Amino acid sequence: MAYLRAFGSWLPPRRVSNREIAPLVDATPEWILEICGIEERRYAGEQDTVASIGLLAARDCLEKAGATAAELGMILVASGSSDRFCPGPASQIAAGLGLASTPALDIPVASAGSLIGLALAAQLAPAAGRVLVVGAEIMSRRISFDPEGKNTAILFGDGAGAALVDAETGFSRIADSCLFTDGASAEILFVRDGQFHMDGPAVILQASRKIPSAINELLARNRIAAGEVETFLLHQANLNLIVRVAASVKAPRERFFTNIARFGNTSSASLLIAADEWHRQQTAALAGPLVFSAFGAGLNWGALLAVPLKPTVSDRSSWQIQPGLHDGQEYGRIRA
Repeated sequence: MAYLRAFGSWLPPRRVSNREIAPLVDATPEWILEICGIEERRYAGEQDTVASIGLLAARDCLEKAGATAAELGMILVASGSSDRFCPGPASQIAAGLGLASTPALDIPVASAGSLIGLALAAQLAPAAGRVLVVGAEIMSRRISFDPEGKNTAILFGDGAGAALVDAETGFSRIADSCLFTDGASAEILFVRDGQFHMDGPAVILQASRKIPSAINELLARNRIAAGEVETFLLHQANLNLIVRVAASVKAPRERFFTNIARFGNTSSASLLIAADEWHRQQTAALAGPLVFSAFGAGLNWGALLAVPLKPTVSDRSSWQIQPGLHDGQEYGRIRA
C-alpha cells in the first residue's frame, strides 16, 4: 500500500500583479483577471534555480512529515522548465539533501508532471519505502513578455511543491490512479529552445474534456459518486477551466480547492503547492475521498484517488460503513 504522509512548498517572495504584467502584453488588469482568474503570481530571483527552489520545498515537506532525507528510498522530480535537460534537477535536489546513492529521477513533463510523480510513487513505495515527489518550476524564464506572448505571460508564475508518499503511514491511502497520453496532439503545448509554447484555446478545449473524463473513469471504477468527494485538488491552470471541470463532473464548485488567484499557474508545481495549502488548512481528519487531477504537455493527463484511513472501533459503533473500494475494508461511504 501507499499513503500520503505530508506536503511541502516554497514560493518566491516577489509578487507580480496584473497591473505590472498588463502593459507588457498590451492588456488590462481587468481582462487578465476575467480570462484566467489570476490576480498576482510569484517570480523567482536571479539566484534561484529549479533545483534550489525544489530543494526548499523538499525540506519543508520532510520537516512537516517529521522525516529525514536518509529515510527516503527514492526521489521523483517533475519540471518542464529546468535550467539543464540532462541531468535534470532530481540529482541536484538529492545532493542538496545530503544523499549520495538514493535514486533520484526526473519527470520532464510540464503541468502534469507532479500528478505522474504521485501515481508512480504509489506504485514504487511498497518496494522503496518512502518516495519524495517534487514539482519545481521557474516559468517566468520560459515565456515572452510582449503582445505575442500574451496568452502565456499572463498565466505563469514560479514555485515548488513536494509530497511524501509512504508505504506504511500517512493521513490518507492512495487507492487508485489513471494516466493517459495523446502524442498526436502534443504540438499544442510544449517547451522548445527554452521557450514555452501553448495554443491556449486548443489546450482549454482538450483539458475541459480530458480532465473530467479521467476523474469520471476513476470514480466509476471505485464506485464513488462525484458528490461524495470531499475535495478536488487540480493543477491550477486557469480558474475558468476549473469551474468547467466542476460543472462537467457535476460536483459542487466549493469542493474544488483553488489558489490560482494568488500564485498563478506554476505548471507542475501547482498541484503540490495547492495540496500543501489545502492540507495546512485542515482542522480535522480526512472524512471523504480526495481526488487529484492534472493535464499538461505530452499531452499527458490523469487523476488519482486518495481515501480516508480505516475508521476506529469507536467510529464503527455509531456509523454504518458501506463498502466502497476494492475490499471494502479501508474505505466505504460513511452515513449516519
